[in-house]
Amino acid sequence: MTKRKIIYLINPISGTRGKRSLPDLIARRTREAGLEFSILPTDAAGNYSFLIPLTEQDGVSDVVICGGDGTVSAVAAALKGRDTRIGIIPMGSGNGLAFAAGIPRDPAKALDIILTGNASWIDGFQINGRFSCMLCGIGFDGGVAHQFAREHRRGLQTYIRVTLTHFLRARCYPFMIDLPTSSAEAAAKAATPTSFPVEAFFIDIANGNQFGNNVTIAPRADLHDGLLDIVIVKKASRLRLLLSATRQVLGGYKMTAAPVNAGTKKVLYFQTPELSIANPDGAPLHIDGEPAPSADRFRIEIAPKAIRLIQP
Repeated sequence: MTKRKIIYLINPISGTRGKRSLPDLIARRTREAGLEFSILPTDAAGNYSFLIPLTEQDGVSDVVICGGDGTVSAVAAALKGRDTRIGIIPMGSGNGLAFAAGIPRDPAKALDIILTGNASWIDGFQINGRFSCMLCGIGFDGGVAHQFAREHRRGLQTYIRVTLTHFLRARCYPFMIDLPTSSAEAAAKAATPTSFPVEAFFIDIANGNQFGNNVTIAPRADLHDGLLDIVIVKKASRLRLLLSATRQVLGGYKMTAAPVNAGTKKVLYFQTPELSIANPDGAPLHIDGEPAPSADRFRIEIAPKAIRLIQP
């Protein structure tokens, strides 16, 4: 391994746990490992373009995010396609990418993984030109993300309260899904899409397998497989919605080979490298847990080998 130089980015407001001891832990352990490092605050506006000259000119080899999914996503977007290793010490409310990659919540154990420096490429994806490294949600969980961002208190308890409030007034949205043909021969000739309408409480586009806090939404998702996992929870009564969503979280729904002809299935679960979603009623959107502007159409495609993630 080439000589390492690490930047640690610490988000002082992510999650709820105090971080007063974290800089001391980082400094002591990194010095013991004989590595050069610096500790910087995260950027409140999520602009991490300043990292590019640091990696290109100052020899920074690793950027470690001590925060939540929003900060991880913003840093990953800035460094996608580069050889820079990205590490995570999970300190957020959900920590979806960290947990999907097997990175533990305990800062000391996560730091053990950082200091080994074992990194491998993982996928991301683009949604209307914006990068996501983990999960996007359109509809119900998009609305939850927008409300959660307006709360004065963060943390899991606040997230649960906001989710329950939104569940009681959840509504369906109409969508039109456009998929590439599954036939390689047909795709080579014309790439003719396959389309179907659906009314749904939410559509999740997953690269990782979970919302966060080890709550799985796409049990077969793989960070390295070049595919997106799509979960569509269709229109139903609130009781059926709760049962369907719980069953999906518990891994009860099988992959749907042909979602166009899925009939009465209440949850569609399938994989594709790309898709387009028409959103005529303006269902709300989140990208990696952060609220994002909605659109009347979303064009989504996998970004293979997008970032080098330090993981077990």
